Amino acid sequence: MITVAEATALAARLLVAAGLPEARAEVSARCIVQADVWGIGSHGLMRLPFYLERIRAGGYPASAELRTVTDSGPLLALEGGGGLGHWQLWEAAEEAVKRCQRYGIAAVSVADSGHCGALGLYTVPGLRSGFVTLAFSNGPAVMPPWGGSVPVLSTSPIAAGLPTKPRSSIVDLATSAVARGKIAALAKSGTPVPEGWALDSAGRPTTDPAAALHGMLSPLGGAKGFALAFLVEALAGAVVGPNLSSVVPDMFAPDQAGRPQRIGHLLICLDPARFGGEAAYERLTTLATTVHDGGGRVPGGNRMLPEETPPGHLLTVAGHVLDELAKPPRRP
Repeated sequence: MITVAEATALAARLLVAAGLPEARAEVSARCIVQADVWGIGSHGLMRLPFYLERIRAGGYPASAELRTVTDSGPLLALEGGGGLGHWQLWEAAEEAVKRCQRYGIAAVSVADSGHCGALGLYTVPGLRSGFVTLAFSNGPAVMPPWGGSVPVLSTSPIAAGLPTKPRSSIVDLATSAVARGKIAALAKSGTPVPEGWALDSAGRPTTDPAAALHGMLSPLGGAKGFALAFLVEALAGAVVGPNLSSVVPDMFAPDQAGRPQRIGHLLICLDPARFGGEAAYERLTTLATTVHDGGGRVPGGNRMLPEETPPGHLLTVAGHVLDELAKPPRRP
C-alpha cells in the first residue's frame, strides 16, 4: 500500500530524474496517480517504468515543447514534439476551458504527442467550470478490422466529462474489449486473459497474456464497436495525427523505446448554458437522477476529482510495480 501523496512524490521524483522539467513532472505525476485513485491501475503507476524508459531513450523527448500550429480563437491546434502526453494534454485542457468561457465552444488538439494515461482525466478542467468535455486519442495498432486479422486501430479510447449533480459523470472507455494496459498487467502477473478479449499475432483467440500483449484485441461490441473505434481513429489519428495507429511505436516493445509515438489527441469543450441556459444543467441532473432511480449507476459518477482526493488516501498497487519503481533511477 502507498498513499496518494507518497505515490505522487515518487512519480514526480522519478520523472525529474529521467530528465523531465519539475513543473511538468509534477503535473504528469498527479495524472498518473489519479488513474490509480480511479481504479484504472492499467494507466497508473504500472505504466511509469515504461514512460521513464521512453524518456531516457528519447521516445518521449524531455525537452519537448508545445508549439502553436493554428489559432483561430475557439480552435487551437498544438504540436507536442513527441513529448509525454500527460502534461501536454492537461495544458491543452486548461486552454480549452479558457476559450470555451469566451466562445461557448472550443476545440484543442495536440499532434505529435505521447501516451497520456487515463483519458477521462482531461475532462476535469472543463468540469470545474461546468462544461462538457469530449476527448479522443489514438495509440499503437492492436485492433483488427471486424472480420480481419491485421491490426489497424488502437484501443481508440474516448472520454466525456458531464456536469451532472450531485456528482459529475466521467465516461472513460477503450473501444476495444479491454484496455491494453490491463493485458500488460495480466502479463506481468502471469494471469490468463478472459476468453473473448484478445487474439494472438496470427488472429487466433487466446487466453495467454504474453501472446495477447503482442497480439491483438477484440473490438467492444463486435462490428459496432469497431465502427466507433474507427470514428475515434479518424479524429485523433487522421485529423490530428500525424501518425495513424498502424505506424505508432509500441510502448511495451523495448526495442521501440527511442522512437516517438507521434500520437494525436483532441479535446472538444462545450458550455451547456450557451445551448439551453440553466435548463440544460437541470436536464443533465434529471438524466443522472433517472438512472439512479431506475436502479442503475451513473457512469463514472463515483470518481473523485483530484481536489477531492485526500493525500493520505491509500492505493493498492501491485508489489512488483512498487519494487520496480524502488530501484535506483538511471541517469538520462
